[in-house]
Order: sequence, then structure tokens, then C-alpha cells
Amino acid sequence: MTIAGSGMAFLDSTVVNVALPKIGEDLDASTSALQWILNGYLLTLASLILLGGSLGDRLGRRLVFQVGVVIFTLASLLCAVAPSAELLIFARLVQGIGGALLTPGSLAIIEASFRPADRARAIGAWSGLGGVASALGPLLGGWLIGAISWRAIFLINLPLGAFVTWAAARYVPESHDPNATGRLDYGGAVLAAVGLGGTTYALIEAPEGGRLAAVVVTAVIGVAALVGFFWQERRSANPMLPLGIFASRQFSAANAVTFVVYAALGVVFFLLVSFLQISMGYSPIAAGSASLPVTALMLVGSARAGALAQRIGPRVPLTLGPLIIAAGLLLMLRINPGDSYVGAVLPAVIVFGLGLTLVVAPVTATVMASVESGRSGIASGVNNAVARVAGLLAVAVVPVVAGLTGDKFYDPEEMTHGFHVGMAVCAGLALVGAIIAWTTISAEVLHEEEAEGEEPEECYSCGVGAPTMRPASEPAAATATTPD
Repeated sequence: MTIAGSGMAFLDSTVVNVALPKIGEDLDASTSALQWILNGYLLTLASLILLGGSLGDRLGRRLVFQVGVVIFTLASLLCAVAPSAELLIFARLVQGIGGALLTPGSLAIIEASFRPADRARAIGAWSGLGGVASALGPLLGGWLIGAISWRAIFLINLPLGAFVTWAAARYVPESHDPNATGRLDYGGAVLAAVGLGGTTYALIEAPEGGRLAAVVVTAVIGVAALVGFFWQERRSANPMLPLGIFASRQFSAANAVTFVVYAALGVVFFLLVSFLQISMGYSPIAAGSASLPVTALMLVGSARAGALAQRIGPRVPLTLGPLIIAAGLLLMLRINPGDSYVGAVLPAVIVFGLGLTLVVAPVTATVMASVESGRSGIASGVNNAVARVAGLLAVAVVPVVAGLTGDKFYDPEEMTHGFHVGMAVCAGLALVGAIIAWTTISAEVLHEEEAEGEEPEECYSCGVGAPTMRPASEPAAATATTPD
């Protein structure tokens, strides 16, 4: 049941990228509108996901999970029938609210419902099948888009959402966190949403022109809200983002690596499938299938990468991984219209996937090892939110830098040029990630965790769209953890 619920979010996180060209053609959407269709979901999800975990602690994990599923399902229906890009963007914003409520609860329900001896197996099943959902998303979405319509990718959530809501009510026991006390940080959640929304709006709309006053006003409001957010978190008795956690140098360094690397990933998955369709002439299903080697490599190799980091320390994998990612992105500069998939696209995708495999598990292990066990849930949640905010901002900025504004997104020549520029920028971001890792990540951080007598945690899930989900070591932290 929890797999089906979180699977809806996993599917939508990968399938929408494949549908963007068709959505743009059907709704006559500009590049900025397409960015908002993708970023609207990330905006509300990143802003509210930590609050969603806290609500589950206090009001009941099953209840908040069910509410999230219902909101996500109804928003999916609204997405499917949206007659305009504006209404679709609004529906995606609402989807993100539902995702922020259901995703923290999916793992927390498992944590609360299974005996300690059975949790690892249950979480392993949750993460493995979630990975399958992510992998099948582009393939299923491409088929639905070609056979029916892009609207079908949202309609499939309706029967799934109805089943999950019914199954949760019938079979899932309610649970709370008895240690969760104090007032919820609603002020922090509002300031985070306004701050991210205002700055994202300014970044996306500024290149379009004609809205200078609105851009300036929203930029000022956004920056002010972000400043207010950090002020609020510093003075709040129960902050959504406890700033003291960043006192750990290794925690801050691992999140810095996460930010730059996942910023690059957000742009790659935004542009690659669109480039393959618009410039290379791929069908939606072919474009969706093109990146499957990345997911396959991660499913096969992520656990081994985590074990390698445990044995030799995370510094080397977190340096080599971004360097290999950068090499894969530079190979993508060689892809041009008329090239074959096997000769041009596949080698770049494989190198990119190998690099990503070296990053995801070690960076999560470093995050978790750099804080005390009682804060593992919030550490995982913060790391996941950092990844989503990075993708949100990068998708707003890099297409502008690449010149993909207005109708240029749909022009094959402009898209080819913009894709190459975007991949060069992303390669630079990956290189920055390698430099940060080499200069700041300790090779001993995971060994220090073992030396303190703690059992090293397994990597249960290594997702493409955001860092690994990790179960918390204590019930109080469990619902702060956020999935991929």
C-alpha cells in the first residue's frame, strides 16, 4: 500500500519530463510555462515536505498519508482535464502539496507497523519497487503519450489513489510519535514557500520580458522571505529546519555536494528527453526509454558503491562520481541530429549513469554518519529537500543561460544548441561538486561512525530524482525522513 502511494509520486516525477514537448504543443505553452509545469510540483513539495513529516507525527501518520493521497489524486484529475497551461501549473502546485503529505508518511508507516527484525526487509521491498516505478515511468509514460494522450499519464493516478486510500483505511494501523510536542513551524513553512516561489518566479519570468515590475516585486519579496525564513528557524522553539544541524562540517559539505550535483541532474532530465524528441525526432516512448540504462546501473551498482564508501571512505567516490558525471555530460555535447542511439546517446548515458551510481549512496551515507542517530530523520529530510531545491532553481536558471526562452524550446536547431550549452553548464556544476568533495569530505567519517559502536545503516534506496530514503534510528525522527 505504501509502495503504491509513494509510487504515484515516483511515476509523476519521471513521466512528466517525457510529456513536456507534447504538453507544450497541445497547450501552446512557452518555455517558462513548461518550467513551471515541472517546477510547480517541486516548489510546494520542497517547501512543505518537512512540515508534512511533522504533521504525521502529531495528527497520525495514516491520516496525513491518506489526506496526501486524496489531494494528489484529485490534483491529478485536474492535471488531466486542464484546458490551459495556467490551470495545469496550478494543479501541479496542488500535486506537490499532496506529495509533501504522503511521501514522509509512506516510510514512517512501515517503520511503525513492522517489528524491528522485519523492517529492513520491508523497507528493502518498498525502495526496490519504488525504484522499479521510477524506471518504468518514462517507458509507461512514453507509451501512454503515443497511444492515447499526455493527459493519460495523470489519469492513471485515479484508480491507484482510490485503491491506496481504501487499503490504508482497512489495513494500516494508526500511529503517532509520542515524543512529538510543541507548536508546528507554520511560519517557517509559509516563508519557505513564499521565498522559493518568489525567487523562482523572478528567475523564470525575467527572460520573457514584459513583466519587469512583477519580476522585481516578486524577487524582492522572495529574497526577503528567505531571509525571514532563516531568522524564523533560528528563533523558533520547534524549527522546521534546525540550523544547528549545519554545525557539523561533514553534514554541510555533503549537502553542498548534493546541491550542485542534483542541480545538474535536474537540468539533464529536464532537457535530455525534450532534446531527443524535438531535435532527434524520437517518439515519446523512445525518448523515455533512452535513460533507462541510468536507472539500471543505479539499481545494480548503488549498494556496491555504498559498500565501497564504507570500506575506503566517501571522499574518493564523491570525487570520482561527479568527475565521471561531468565526462558523461561532455560526451552529450557530441550528440547531434542524425546520430544513432547506440553510437552517440548510449555511451554518454552509460558514463553519466556510472558517475551517478558512485554519488548517491555515499553522499547519503555521509549525511547520516555526520549527525547523531537521534537526528537521522531530520538529516535525511534536509538532504532530500536540498536536492529538490537544487533541481528547482537549476531548471529555472540553466535553460535561460542556454538561450531556450520563448518559442526557441520547440525549434530543433535552437534546442540542439541550447542542449549542448546546458550540458556544458551541468558538467561545470558536477566539476564543482568534485572539488567540494575532495576539499571538504573526510575519508574517515564513515569509519568514525563504526568506531562509535553504531551499526552502519544499509542503503535502502538510491533514487534518481532525490537522495536516498533512510529509516530513522529512533521513532521520534522517523517521520522527518523524506523519500525520493
